[in-house]
Amino acid sequence: MALVETRDLVKRFGSLTAVDHISFSVERGEVVGFLGPNGAGKSTAMKIISGFMEPTSGQAFIHGHDSHADPIPARRHLGYLPEGAPAYADMTVGAFLEFVAAMHGMSKPKANLRLAELVERVDLADVWNQRIEQLSKGFKRRVGIAQALVHDPDALILDEPTDGLDPIQKYEMRNLIRSIAKKKAIIISTHILEEVEAVCTRAIIIAKGRMLADATPAELLARAPANGTLALALATADPSGAIAILSKHPGVGSVDVIHRVNGVCRIAVRTSKAYPSVEEFTGLLGRSNIAVTEFYVERATLDDVFRQITNHGAEN
Repeated sequence: MALVETRDLVKRFGSLTAVDHISFSVERGEVVGFLGPNGAGKSTAMKIISGFMEPTSGQAFIHGHDSHADPIPARRHLGYLPEGAPAYADMTVGAFLEFVAAMHGMSKPKANLRLAELVERVDLADVWNQRIEQLSKGFKRRVGIAQALVHDPDALILDEPTDGLDPIQKYEMRNLIRSIAKKKAIIISTHILEEVEAVCTRAIIIAKGRMLADATPAELLARAPANGTLALALATADPSGAIAILSKHPGVGSVDVIHRVNGVCRIAVRTSKAYPSVEEFTGLLGRSNIAVTEFYVERATLDDVFRQITNHGAEN
């Protein structure tokens, strides 16, 4: 059974469709990155799934419980870090987390054991007795993560979990997410692509409320415009001969001139996934006395894929 599931979710605000027929599921052990530009509908979808906002139509389930028709059992299995990590600003960190534990019906001894564990895991010992309003943005985010984990839920929804954290804190937070991922289903709403590569097993890309992709990071990278592009520097100012030779190869899709300077020409060779080896290219050119002085394969990035998918989705 999927721990998180959405079925044809729709949310409209007047004439605006913020969430447009979204369906997906998340199993235990999966960390799904929910990606999209600002205004794509990420936070709205998270609020619907967590039961804090009614959908116009469709359903959302947590551990088999409809988050709107059956909200109490659903929330027992869910930890939620909303956008902005709201908390009671005049309470100390310790008092706030004790309050959250009590709201989940935890006994005092059980709550004390759980909070002692979270203090270490989320690194809150130095601010335990400080009022939340006095904390930095990064520590407020940590408190938000801790309150989502207090009752050890099966499913976690984290809206921008590393927002406001410095590089070291981001690294520690991602390690925390990885350490608990095997036992939970986790959804991370984010616009930070490095977050997806660092911790996610899948990525869902949305724009204008619509799902445009649902794949592993590796599968998305395979769709990058730069995937399989070989850049060559040739010891010639006239690349026409090299272009003619390479264009005849069955593994080559296109050859384009990048630039020419000081008698050296750089070209980009777009190939199929099973592109020929560099040795094969240099051998073909060498037989025509065209020397290759430099070469490298362009690394695909999720930024490329994200722009390609969202731009294409915006046109439709």
